[in-house]
Amino acid sequence: MGQRKPIVAGNWKMNGSLELIKEIAAVSAQIEEQQCEVLVFPPAVLLSEAISAGLKCGTQTVSEFDAGAYTGEVQASLVKSLGAHYTLVGHSERRSIYGESNEDVANKFAQAQQSGLTPILCIGETQEQRTDGKTEEVVKQQLESVIEKLGVASLANSVIAYEPVWAIGTGLTATPEQAQATHKYIRDLLRSYDGQVADALRILYGGSVNESNSELLFAQADIDGGLIGGASLKPESFSAICESAKG
Repeated sequence: MGQRKPIVAGNWKMNGSLELIKEIAAVSAQIEEQQCEVLVFPPAVLLSEAISAGLKCGTQTVSEFDAGAYTGEVQASLVKSLGAHYTLVGHSERRSIYGESNEDVANKFAQAQQSGLTPILCIGETQEQRTDGKTEEVVKQQLESVIEKLGVASLANSVIAYEPVWAIGTGLTATPEQAQATHKYIRDLLRSYDGQVADALRILYGGSVNESNSELLFAQADIDGGLIGGASLKPESFSAICESAKG
């Protein structure tokens, strides 16, 4: 991990409550002095409450458009004005359920940065793609769609989250060695464009991370923390994961 400050980011998806905000805020306050950046991504309707409670927040998606007649969409500039710092872009559920293409994700990445948010770019392969030996091909395409649109320098103000789709919500997880191998591939690919960007970029692992496996995962050289799903809804589990990530 070197000088890269680890991140533990809780993606609540379509879950959470005002009570959970209070509980996670208490956990976050306890680890404030540690060398670990703690983020939460609550549903958009809870964003203001979470920020008011002292949590460092992002939103789970943003629109690729500035403003306009886009009913139900999340406006990046408004999210920023509320005090949020980050947004996820290209989460596997956005890609698979809502049909977001690599081009859509690149456009959302651009809109996030234009609005002053730091995008966390989610990339990863399905079980079928892994079985077919296409893991590297898939993550390369997902990364290069952003690089082709905005240049590799744009990644200097971003975070990558590698989330093997087959290990999300399934109870499966990549072994630390499997996860590290893909993280190293991602960093080496970026190094072929710009070594400075590659060395500084934080790459998170997101695939059924919990308090039992987080320490071994985070100990890997190219894993800089985690994008946490279900375990981020359990204050004690989330706290333990944060503890295992501190630098």
